[in-house]
Amino acid sequence: MTEKELLAVACEQFLGKNVQDIKNVVLQTLEGHLRSILGTLTVEQIYQDRDQFAKLVREVAAPDVGRMGIEILSFTIKDVYDKVDYLSSLGKTQTAVVQRDADIGVAEAERDAGIREAECKKEMLDVKFMADTKIADSKRAFELQKSAFSEEVNIKTAEAQLAYELQGAREQQKIRQEEIEIEVVQRKKQIAVEAQEILRTDKELIATVRCPAEAEAHRIQQIAEGEKVKQVLLAQAEAEKIRKIGEAEAAVIEAMGKAEAERMKLKAEAYQKYGDAAKMALVLEALPQIAAKIAAPLTKVDEIVVLSGDNSKVTSEVNRLLAELPASVHALTGMDLSKIPLIKKATGAQA
Repeated sequence: MTEKELLAVACEQFLGKNVQDIKNVVLQTLEGHLRSILGTLTVEQIYQDRDQFAKLVREVAAPDVGRMGIEILSFTIKDVYDKVDYLSSLGKTQTAVVQRDADIGVAEAERDAGIREAECKKEMLDVKFMADTKIADSKRAFELQKSAFSEEVNIKTAEAQLAYELQGAREQQKIRQEEIEIEVVQRKKQIAVEAQEILRTDKELIATVRCPAEAEAHRIQQIAEGEKVKQVLLAQAEAEKIRKIGEAEAAVIEAMGKAEAERMKLKAEAYQKYGDAAKMALVLEALPQIAAKIAAPLTKVDEIVVLSGDNSKVTSEVNRLLAELPASVHALTGMDLSKIPLIKKATGAQA
C-alpha cells in the first residue's frame, strides 16, 4: 500500500525478505481464507458462480493482508477441478442440456421453416392450378370452335369430292362400255384367226409328227419282235448246250462205271483163276498197312515187362517170337520193325 502507515507496516513485516518469500506469505494467507470459504459453499455453487466465489475470498482475505501492508488489487479464479471428475461431469451435463436445447431450437426452427415453405408451395400450386385451369378452359373452347369449323369445311369438301367422283365414275362407265364393244370385236376376229391357225397346225402335225411317229413306232415294233425272237433262240441254244453237256457227263460217268465194273470183273476172274495165290498176293499187298496200324500204338510204349513162374515157358516163347517177328514181317511186307525203339530194345536184350 502507498499510505505511510500501511507502508511502514509492510516494511516492518517484509523488510529483509526477497520477493519469493513475500509471495509465499501472501499465497498461504489467501489459501487459508480460500479453504475456509470452500467449506461454506456447495460444489455446484463453486463451479457455476466463480465470480461470487472470488468476491468472497477478496472480502475475507483483504483485512488480513491489509494489516501486513498488502492490498489485493485483483483476485480471479482461473479454474476449478477435482481428482474424481465430478466437476467435469457437471459440465458435461450442462453442455448436454445446452446442446439439447440448441437441437430442439434448430428442429423447431426447421419445422416452422418447412411448414411455412409447404404453405408457400401450396399457395403457389393453387395459383398455378387456377391459371392452368383457365388456360385449359380457353384451349378447350378454342379446340371446340376449331373442330366445329373443321367439320363444316370437311362436310363441304366431302360433298364436292363425292360429286366429282360420281361424275368421274359415270364417264368411266361410258368409256368402259366402248372398250368392251371394241374388245368383243377384237375377240371375234381373234377366234377366227385361231380357228384357221388350229387347222394349219393340225395339218402340219399330221405331216411332220404323226406320219413319222407311226413309221418310227412300226420300226420299233419290228426291232422288238426281232429282239424277242433273238432272245428265244439264244435261250433254246443255251438249253441245248446244257443238255448236250449233261449227256456228255452222263456218258463219261457211265463209261467210268463200266470200266470200274470191268476192272472188278477181271480182278474177280483173276482171283478165281489163281485161287489161293491171288488171295495171298492181296493179303500181302494189304499187310504193310495192317502192320503199320498195329505197330502205331507200340511207338508210344517205352518198356514191356513180362512176368512168369520158374517152370513157365512164356518168357522164352515171347523172347523167341520177338526175335523172329521183325525178320518175318520184313520178308513178308518189306517193313523193318527193328527200327521201332521198343522192338529194337527187346530184340537187343534177347541177343
